[in-house]
Amino acid sequence: MSIADSFLAEFNREMAPTRRLLERVPAEHGQWKPHPKSFPLGHLAQLVAGMPGWIANALTKSELELGGFPGYSFEPTQKLVALFDEKVRDAQAALAASKDEDYSVSWSLKMGGKAVWTAPRGEVVRTHINHLVHHRGQLTVYLRLKDVPIPPIYGPTADERM
Repeated sequence: MSIADSFLAEFNREMAPTRRLLERVPAEHGQWKPHPKSFPLGHLAQLVAGMPGWIANALTKSELELGGFPGYSFEPTQKLVALFDEKVRDAQAALAASKDEDYSVSWSLKMGGKAVWTAPRGEVVRTHINHLVHHRGQLTVYLRLKDVPIPPIYGPTADERM
């Protein structure tokens, strides 16, 4: 099995429950946050929706510059799901097109032109998947605190059986 095939299988397994979770985000509570230092619900959902695109970036470019990031907005749930679907397709295409040797190429995260993290693409893709799963976990807590039923992710939840 190629590196791409392994990542693609894992990525697809993680994206299906992530989409189900995003579909349940109550846009009317987008500005709500569980603590003053926390990200608002709408911003966390927007982050999760866009994160699959980071994998496409890592596999098709050599860097990501965060200095020009436009920031977050509050978007309707349907728009977040559409963004997620687009970024998932981009990541799937980039993974499917990649070759094993691509995963040893260096990639850098930059801020103001300075590299804050440089690693081989294989490590970057792994980290992006883990990072997305981490924020998906945060989203489950936010939704639970808003009494939104949590769909199955790795197995049944208190709200739904598989």
